[in-house]
Amino acid sequence: MERKEIAGREDIQLLVDSFYDKVKADDRIGFIFNDIAKVDWPHHLPIMYNFWESLLLDTGVYGRNTMEPHFALNRKIPLEPPHFERWLQLFEATVNEHFTGEKAALALTRARSIQGIMQLKMQKINHPEAGQK
Repeated sequence: MERKEIAGREDIQLLVDSFYDKVKADDRIGFIFNDIAKVDWPHHLPIMYNFWESLLLDTGVYGRNTMEPHFALNRKIPLEPPHFERWLQLFEATVNEHFTGEKAALALTRARSIQGIMQLKMQKINHPEAGQK
């Protein structure tokens, strides 16, 4: 498959759909989405299109609280570093499979930042004693 630049909404949709296809089938984190969160994919995917379109194409179409759904999910199952690491591996693999160029590099940078921030916030909630040492 020839890789291409991320240039518009259709590319964002390809990225998000391909990524979540991997996530849903993944033996390490798929259960979180499928069984714990019970994601309503037809509802969730357009939200993710807006999120990534805003991050990569500066469209401003996403205006939600990114963290709150993850805090709610973390109350159901502790989200731990291996979950976030696998999420990032799948995201990076998806970007590298389909895309190249400046926006692809930006997608990787943003995903790494998201992974780091979310992992840090969940660790503070899940393991508050670790921060007191």
